[in-house]
Amino acid sequence: MKRDFTSIFDLGKQEIYEIFDLTKKLKESQKKGIKHKILKDKTLAMIFEKPSLRTRVTFETGMTQLGGHAIYLAPADINIGKRESVSDAAKNLSRWVDLIMARVFAHKTVEDLAKSAVIPVINGLCDIEHPCQIMCDLFTIIEKKESLEKITIAYIGDGNNVCNSFIAASALLEFNLNIAMPRGYEPNKDYLAKTKKAILTYDPKQAVKDADIIYTDVWASMGQEQSAEKKKKIFKPYQINSELLKSAQKDYLIMHCLPAHRGEEITDEVIDGPNSIVFDQAENRLHIQKGIMVWLLK
Repeated sequence: MKRDFTSIFDLGKQEIYEIFDLTKKLKESQKKGIKHKILKDKTLAMIFEKPSLRTRVTFETGMTQLGGHAIYLAPADINIGKRESVSDAAKNLSRWVDLIMARVFAHKTVEDLAKSAVIPVINGLCDIEHPCQIMCDLFTIIEKKESLEKITIAYIGDGNNVCNSFIAASALLEFNLNIAMPRGYEPNKDYLAKTKKAILTYDPKQAVKDADIIYTDVWASMGQEQSAEKKKKIFKPYQINSELLKSAQKDYLIMHCLPAHRGEEITDEVIDGPNSIVFDQAENRLHIQKGIMVWLLK
């Protein structure tokens, strides 16, 4: 039976930790220069409706390091759902390649790909979730803090796909999650209903108090550019800056999934400061996605 990774909810707690253990081994092999061509002669098709730095480079590099090959399908190459149906695209790709990764606008596109493909499908980002990012983030937190037990993550900003994925993960792994955003920008209600570990507040200082991890994301995601100027004014009190961090623990760590709009959701002094692990986090996109691909095909 094939596996897919379209949502954090596709996994159970044990499966998440299996991927973390596998990722740790793959990262150690890479750092030591030990070849690990586990996916030799395997091919990954990468479908993109949105531009990308981290997703494209880490999946393509990861597949190369694993001994396989990745094919980049730009929006104009495939025009999925318009030039031909999502179902037909999935059925065609299933005859040629071994894995599909899709970075798209609508979650339904990922669901339809997974439904029609007979090979594993990975959600590289959609409007509802960003599951690879959150797997990377939690793996990074474990590296820095050794465990997720008794960890409190403060997510400050828009209740977007990254926030939804954190909520899903909190339901499975039971870390504490404080979420702060302006009224009207809350995360998905269905996701919130599945966890008892997420606390919503409209006060960012309350959210960061006693938090081990302080996390933010851009205020206007790709496809929401028309609302960017409006959001800058509404979200200004939610900026991660030195003043807000006076309410945090001394050993807090700063995370951001990138790209960052410096001077908006986060200041330069914070993202480049001694408590920032943003670029360690970005590096781990490579390693976690290698772990996910190997796990899906094993």
